[in-house]
Amino acid sequence: MIDFVQLQGIIKEHLEQDRAIQSIDASGPTLEAAVNEAATLLDTSIRRLEYEIIERGSSGFLGAGKKDWVIRAYERVMKKKARKEEEFLIDEDAEDVEVIPDKDGDAFVQCRPNGVFLKISAPSGNGKRIFSAYAVQALEDRGIAEYDKSTVDKLVDEAAGIYVKVADFTNNPANNSTASVEVDDNEMKVTVIVTPPTEGGADLTADAYRSLLTQNRVYHGIKEEFLIEFADKPVYREKVELAEGLKPVNGKDAFIQYSFETDQTKISLKEGANGRVNFKELNIIQNVVQNQVLAKKIPPEDGVDGKTVTGKILPARSGNDIPLPVGNNVHVGDDGDSIVADINGQVIVAGGKINVEPVLTVEGDVCLKTGNIIFLGTVIITGNVEDGFSVKAAGNIEVKGTVGKAEVDAEGDIIIYQGINAKGGGKIRSGKSLWSRFIENAHVEAGNMVVVTDGIINSHVDAIKSIICQGKRANIMGGRLRAGEEINAKVLGNSTSGTETICEVGFDPQSKMEMERLIEKKTASETELDSIKLDLQTLINTKKQRKTLPEDKEVYLQELMERRQILTEELNKVSEDLRKVQEYMNQIQVRGRVSASTKVWPGVKVVIRDVKEDVRTEYRAVTFILENGLVRVSKYEEPDEQAQKGLDGFSSN
Repeated sequence: MIDFVQLQGIIKEHLEQDRAIQSIDASGPTLEAAVNEAATLLDTSIRRLEYEIIERGSSGFLGAGKKDWVIRAYERVMKKKARKEEEFLIDEDAEDVEVIPDKDGDAFVQCRPNGVFLKISAPSGNGKRIFSAYAVQALEDRGIAEYDKSTVDKLVDEAAGIYVKVADFTNNPANNSTASVEVDDNEMKVTVIVTPPTEGGADLTADAYRSLLTQNRVYHGIKEEFLIEFADKPVYREKVELAEGLKPVNGKDAFIQYSFETDQTKISLKEGANGRVNFKELNIIQNVVQNQVLAKKIPPEDGVDGKTVTGKILPARSGNDIPLPVGNNVHVGDDGDSIVADINGQVIVAGGKINVEPVLTVEGDVCLKTGNIIFLGTVIITGNVEDGFSVKAAGNIEVKGTVGKAEVDAEGDIIIYQGINAKGGGKIRSGKSLWSRFIENAHVEAGNMVVVTDGIINSHVDAIKSIICQGKRANIMGGRLRAGEEINAKVLGNSTSGTETICEVGFDPQSKMEMERLIEKKTASETELDSIKLDLQTLINTKKQRKTLPEDKEVYLQELMERRQILTEELNKVSEDLRKVQEYMNQIQVRGRVSASTKVWPGVKVVIRDVKEDVRTEYRAVTFILENGLVRVSKYEEPDEQAQKGLDGFSSN
């Protein structure tokens, strides 16, 4: 049902169309001549004309009573382009829609032995319909002067696309159109050469072409749609292809679809938030985890058999299968086509097979060439770790050279053959133990032991169990060393008092660090809270005296009260966390000792649990222990058996 607004729109559209119509009257001795004149006057084509007959013409008798045809014609109004575009807008998210080509209607004439037949095709898309004058012109072009006008008009109106007889035809079979069919040697292509009919000759119909093809044993690959169009508008005396065999399609071979980059020469650079590229993050190493799917075989495809135009089968080859490239530390998945990692590590293709290597060997230095290293296994570096770079591994890290001002982090052990010189920066963290020739100006943490052969200088070293420094130059000079059980060196401190050497044992270093952090946070919060309370009291007193506060002061008062509430809650949480850490540290039953096999210089500070002792005199071959709440000096004690094994198992050579 159309409402008033829609009706207004329809009427407006019709009025616009009416205003755009420009009509003229044209005349001619025949209807076709009148239509042609109208098209010329309107500067358009016959196909775009609409007309009505004002006066029918007559040829008269012996020239008497001759009358011209008079028509009133106008050009068919086209919808506005914008409207068309709007009608054919397609939603990007919608499914693909078949595109209908723009094609005008047409008229086709065939002369057959039993008469003249006319076919009118309908337009498609934005194509235009034809008028009766166009169909009449097509008939007259074939020399057909007498025809059934009413039938022609009806065919034009219906545009049904079928041939209908509109006139009689006197056929001379000798002048009929002929065609010769040629099938190539491979029976894959069929061509036809057609000769045009001469006077009184009949055209070849689509059925006639089909019959000719059948006579030549052509049964398959006939281009049916093209054949119909060719029968409507044949091309004479030229080879035209009417049928084509189906070529066999060989099946695709199986192939491996990798889920990682197989080209090891490719480098993927990451751009930081500031738009700069970090050349240290080259992403060369491809880490995988256990049970990760690394690749999948796409199975071979069956071929599609072909067929000649005479019906012979052309067999196709099926694709070839390939074995799965299963290497080390991988297995075939349950589906039989995938390759799955057995372990964490680096995935590589070597010898045509997929392998997961638990060890990554970096030939040379960790530098701009390699970028930072992150690996889910063990990393072996044959050179150095240069300043500013990092190496992180889920397994062990072994460095044949030195480590500079860098970050080295391993969940397992760290072995550094030449030593560490961090220049006051960087950080070395081992989840288990760390072995190094020397440690200088570095920050080191170990989950078990730190074992050094040539000395520790001006460094912060924390070990859950022990710090062992034994060798010809195994001195600990300067810095702060903390271990749960013992610190053992050849020499502690130095002859000058320029550097302070602090040795702390008898507690969990990480817990103590956490306790120190909590104490620092608690102190800062308490200081801030005291300041807030003082400011609050000042504002409250001012408000009592003046009964009110300026708007900005009132806002500040509310902010202070909110901050006081937050700080109070934070303090309560910090105090509770601090209490738990202190309880844990009090429960640790560790003897704790600091030993020097050769000498302890004055100025060394020894801390065992919570008891501190400043060494004021020189000692030789002694061990400091805690006894009755005091730090006592006793005879030198060798490192425990496990630490000694660790020391013996490490060679700086």
